[in-house]
Amino acid sequence: MGKRVTLIGLGTRTHVSLARFLVGRGALVTISDVKPAEKLAEEIALLGDLPVRLSLGGHQEDDVLGADLVFVTPGASREIPVLVEARRRGILLSSEIELLFELCRAQTVGITGSSGKTTTTTLVGEILKAEGRGVLVGGNIGIPLIDRIDEMDEEMSVVLELSSFQLEYLKKSPRVAAVLNVTPNHLDRHHTFESYVEAKKNIVRYQRSADYAILNLDNPASCKMAPDVVGRTLFFSRQSEVREGAFIRDRQIFVRLSGLERSICGLDDLKLRGQHNVENALAAAAIAMAARAMPKSIAQVLTTFTGVEHRLEPVREIDGVRFFNDSIATSPERALAGLLSFDEPVVLIAGGLSKHLPLDDLVQAIAREVKHLVLVGELGDEIEQTMRGLGSNVNVPRSHSPSLADAVVRAAEVAAAGDVVLLSPGGTSFDEFKDFEHRGRRFKEIVNQLPSKARSSAKRSSGT
Repeated sequence: MGKRVTLIGLGTRTHVSLARFLVGRGALVTISDVKPAEKLAEEIALLGDLPVRLSLGGHQEDDVLGADLVFVTPGASREIPVLVEARRRGILLSSEIELLFELCRAQTVGITGSSGKTTTTTLVGEILKAEGRGVLVGGNIGIPLIDRIDEMDEEMSVVLELSSFQLEYLKKSPRVAAVLNVTPNHLDRHHTFESYVEAKKNIVRYQRSADYAILNLDNPASCKMAPDVVGRTLFFSRQSEVREGAFIRDRQIFVRLSGLERSICGLDDLKLRGQHNVENALAAAAIAMAARAMPKSIAQVLTTFTGVEHRLEPVREIDGVRFFNDSIATSPERALAGLLSFDEPVVLIAGGLSKHLPLDDLVQAIAREVKHLVLVGELGDEIEQTMRGLGSNVNVPRSHSPSLADAVVRAAEVAAAGDVVLLSPGGTSFDEFKDFEHRGRRFKEIVNQLPSKARSSAKRSSGT
């Protein structure tokens, strides 16, 4: 190859895999990052003895403008001045996911949405594995797949969770593409909801006539993409029967394709909690049918799958109080979905760094559903202000904590047998943690260190 290639951004495992892939094909690789070396120690260690040049502490013009090809991590805007200038000079800007689509020979299944992507992607991967196929699951979750490109033949399926950042510049669409839902999110990057929708639309924009698009009939932004679909459109819906796709009748999930209708399973047979997970199950059933899976495999997975880490994940039961980790809930809408998944009294831990999204729906649900509210961080203050603005209509016992650790202890103190303590923050984790996974792991560590009230009482009475 011998090309000079610069990777913008080392702070992801994706670019470590991409660097390995490019070096293996003879590229001269430079990795540029605005962070200094001491803040990238983990990623630098993963590079090992890979012969790449590191340019850290800021993007140098020569690294970018002197390259033949520049790969940009999805988290970095392509509107930073040096990348705008590179584009003006005709230097190709790409990404790991764009290269994967260019080289992949396997059946590609892509799934996007403002929420539900990881659960649905995992479900589809498990269904296709139950079919006995070779399956790789990646994209925005799991391990990067670019350095496994040689494994991907026509008999395999590659199932990809795709974020708006990954889709923003994509010029190829997967053969089976799903838009689960689109609601306001990442407006700090996309600036307007319309731009965000346009980024999501790339998942179906470049499909061919033999391809499938799976859309949510109940979500206006997803449903409105149907006229732009070149291939075959399937819908899924909790509220209505659909002509082709997945729907509910008499509390049973059905799929319908090419005039053939099959019952998959009952809603009561699903192991996942919440109406949002019913939608995820419907979406997975429709996607899997489009990917040529059999109803038996769909039913097998939907009735046994218990969830993905950090998504309404059961952690522990202490003295009749059950603790759930829903750290993935980084928006008010996701926190609302988590909260509405429980019939039991809920002690809710909410807060973090705010995305400055509307809070009224979440706060009104808190007023109806929450026994006690523990607030943390900037978003916690915004929730408090919103609650005060609603006056006597929101009379929920609540407290503020300076940290997640303190919030968990406080929640455990006020919870009683039969209650649920739910971490469903509604904001990002960046005020205290590296990411939502770091926050979720820390929550579980704290919960698993909590003593039972009975044991604490016994210690106090014995004087120890």
